[in-house]
Amino acid sequence: MSWALLLPYIPMGGILMGFQDYSIKKGILGSNWVGLQHFISFFNSVYFWRLIRNTLLISFYGLLFSFPFPIIFALCLNEVRNKTFKKTVQTISYLPYFISIVVVVALLNDFCKAEGVLTQIAAALGDTGGALISRPEWFRTLYIGSNMWQHLGYNSIIFISALATIDQELYEAAVIDGANRWKQTLYITLPGIASTIVVLLILRLGQIMNVGYEKVILMYSPATYETADVIASYVYRVGIKDANYSYSTAINFFNSIINFIVIFVANQISRKVGETSLW
Repeated sequence: MSWALLLPYIPMGGILMGFQDYSIKKGILGSNWVGLQHFISFFNSVYFWRLIRNTLLISFYGLLFSFPFPIIFALCLNEVRNKTFKKTVQTISYLPYFISIVVVVALLNDFCKAEGVLTQIAAALGDTGGALISRPEWFRTLYIGSNMWQHLGYNSIIFISALATIDQELYEAAVIDGANRWKQTLYITLPGIASTIVVLLILRLGQIMNVGYEKVILMYSPATYETADVIASYVYRVGIKDANYSYSTAINFFNSIINFIVIFVANQISRKVGETSLW
């Protein structure tokens, strides 16, 4: 019980720094209170709307493309009857997940430099802008595309597991009634995993303002800040590089509040519409 309190809850006291002019020497209990000053400074910052726009766009595009892709992949695998081929495809799809983000970004940099494979393919299709990795308009595509490739197999595991719990007698009854594979998928498979999809969607919406800074800071450069700079990367620069702990804490706390509101609203809507919810 003591560890359960110590690890998740006691560190939350650090949120107080967002309302203080925090000093390492004085500590949290001794630092001067400034109220909402850091929040107001962030809202009035010239970077505020750029950070919000970039964070929401990357999250939205990621949700639009990355979320349904593992579902489609799981449904396709579910239709494969050759067990050897099915297991081979699953194993291959899992492998990219275990590749370090540093390695993934290094591969992106290599493929998207001026002489890189992806840059050359884009040039063959009519693109004349040069290296993709250094161009703001390509950042989101590269970020989301590489995420889809890396997490496809791993994110499909839970859907494959959900598909395995569907009663096979339902399919047998559907075949007797003359239902083809498409109708079986539409009326048996999808309803069978609908609750899993809804719960994961709600959890994903609760992370709408969270775009991991690790991959962003490895990929971006001052040339791509306009489309690449997100709240998490800004917090990293302000909090770690500039040592402005109070300001970065305030920004991160604001981020968490937005995420909580979104997941709460999404859960309430899901409960009323489909009777599936987290609580």
